[in-house]
Amino acid sequence: MDTHAGRQSLFPRIEPFDAGTLSLGGAHEMYWEQSGNPNGFPVVFLHGGPGAGANPAHRRFFDPEFYRIVIYDQRGSGRSKPFSELSDNTTDLLVGDIETLRRYLGIDRWMVFGGSWGSTLALAYGIKHPDRCAAFVLRGVFLGSQAELDWFLYGIKTVFPEAWNAFSGFLPEDERGDLFENYHRRLTDPDPDVHLPAAEAWNRYESSCSVLIVDFNLAPPSGGSGPGSLGLARIEAHYFKNGMFLEDDYLLDNVGALADIPAAIVQGRYDMVCPIVTADKLAARWPKADYVIVPDAGHSAMETGIREALVKATQRLKKRLK
Repeated sequence: MDTHAGRQSLFPRIEPFDAGTLSLGGAHEMYWEQSGNPNGFPVVFLHGGPGAGANPAHRRFFDPEFYRIVIYDQRGSGRSKPFSELSDNTTDLLVGDIETLRRYLGIDRWMVFGGSWGSTLALAYGIKHPDRCAAFVLRGVFLGSQAELDWFLYGIKTVFPEAWNAFSGFLPEDERGDLFENYHRRLTDPDPDVHLPAAEAWNRYESSCSVLIVDFNLAPPSGGSGPGSLGLARIEAHYFKNGMFLEDDYLLDNVGALADIPAAIVQGRYDMVCPIVTADKLAARWPKADYVIVPDAGHSAMETGIREALVKATQRLKKRLK
């Protein structure tokens, strides 16, 4: 692992030792992979979005000699098929998919690692299946409330007016009174000439607000363009439209089921996509969780302070998982 001046960075690049697809019933097929130690302690990585998909860098938060690293793409995301599909795509079904994958891989219990929407899904899964969760690492906490959705669509402009002005300015002036409905309509339009530009504008907005310091003259750090940009924007809008398929306080009200499971919460002080107030609420309900505030970071898992805190969390938890 790369280290400098006592700081921990990501583990070296690795390739999967196993990969495949798993039928989820209906039209959906899940891409999954395993890397690291085939006999190691299992950890499942839950990517964000919803709709963002996983990528090879996500393997690198975990010591490959200790962990059996399971990564997959949620319904409609990344390498799962059909791409950007909205039918049969709900939070409950995604929770069920995690269990389907666990059983398929013959895993009894695993550590659950998720950031942003991945933290939401991790909590929803843990509440329904606490006996299958050995530990949690959560980053950039998002609980799926209407207040959080409103912040994303409108509140961020108080801090990132350039990004929000570009986001709203993509729409014709007569449609800016209801940003969400008009983006949603475009993102679900079957015509690529309609949905692709809307997806790119949506992703550019989110990416530009995800790091502490942004150069608005450069391409956003992870905005995506072309056909591959559609999954994140379309699936996020679908979940927004349906209130993330969660009651506002469901996760907070039920997190007591996880009270005695080892956990780490990593939060950037200046996270503008998922503001720290939400992580604070979760930490207050989960006093045994190790709550780490990174003082010089925003939302992205790849910011230096965030990724270091995440690696340290997975390293610390090794002692609890042996």
